[in-house]
Amino acid sequence: MFRWGMLWIVFAVLVCPVSARSEPPRRARLVLQWYAQAQFAGYFVAQEKGFYTKRGVDLRIVPGGADVLPSDYIDSGKAEFGTMFLSAAIEKRGAGVKLVNIGQIVQQSALMLVARKSSGITGLPDLEGARIGMWGRQFQVQPRALFKRLGIKVDVVQQSPSFDLFMRGGLDAVSAMWYNEYHTLMSYGLDPDEMVTFFFSELDLDFPEDGIYCLEKTWQNDPAMCRAVLEGSLEGWRYAFAHPDEALEIVLKRMRKQKVRANRSHQRWMLARMKDIILDGAPQPIGVLRRGDFERTKATLLSNGFIWAAPEYKQFYKGPTQ
Repeated sequence: MFRWGMLWIVFAVLVCPVSARSEPPRRARLVLQWYAQAQFAGYFVAQEKGFYTKRGVDLRIVPGGADVLPSDYIDSGKAEFGTMFLSAAIEKRGAGVKLVNIGQIVQQSALMLVARKSSGITGLPDLEGARIGMWGRQFQVQPRALFKRLGIKVDVVQQSPSFDLFMRGGLDAVSAMWYNEYHTLMSYGLDPDEMVTFFFSELDLDFPEDGIYCLEKTWQNDPAMCRAVLEGSLEGWRYAFAHPDEALEIVLKRMRKQKVRANRSHQRWMLARMKDIILDGAPQPIGVLRRGDFERTKATLLSNGFIWAAPEYKQFYKGPTQ
């Protein structure tokens, strides 16, 4: 009797399809480059709706912030995946961190310079000698390339989160993201027709921004998990854009949980603008890093001395193709 029972167990194991044997989900962490906000709605939605879990990945989202560098988290093993600007990732790769892009989410640059018409600035030549607020290194590539191309000199001032200095006339122009600070300036009382805007996406400096990155060895060791993280993220973004009210509630809940100040109207604006820069002009399927975008970004980094070495496109990009 015992012998027949053992034989039946062996038979069941051999005949039972592999797909029917449940496997524990693979655990991974995705670190974001800033605090919770609608800029990352697709990832929050994907986690909330189980889009990663159904692909066999138990993904934990690590909050970003002013003191969080995703490249450092990835390189040190604190996270397997992270979101970064393309220019920042190329720079880190050139410095020896073996990052690879597994999917390009944001296809267009949202970075811009904003001046007030009352300052007398109406065109790019008027920036000569201007006091311009700029953030850290990754946000300076495009402005510095522009000033070099125009042959003008500006007075760069470290920009704070507040626009009080700009509103008092202490700065002639400031940096802004279309989905974030531009809307904040409107909340300060500036009407769009009172502002002069210079979008880098319209100045032949259109660098794709948020992409999903991991180490080359992570890709080599488990490409299926990497694809699952990307596919779950893309499904999250599609769902967020198709169900903006639900996505907004998920974002606001995440912001409250992380003690981040939340403004519903501002987050609604941000989500709508994220749709613009992710879907507008994006290749099909979305998530593709186009070679031309990569080469243009790399060339600008090299020519302006931000990097001295850079990877080839096929070394760097492991995501879907058009």
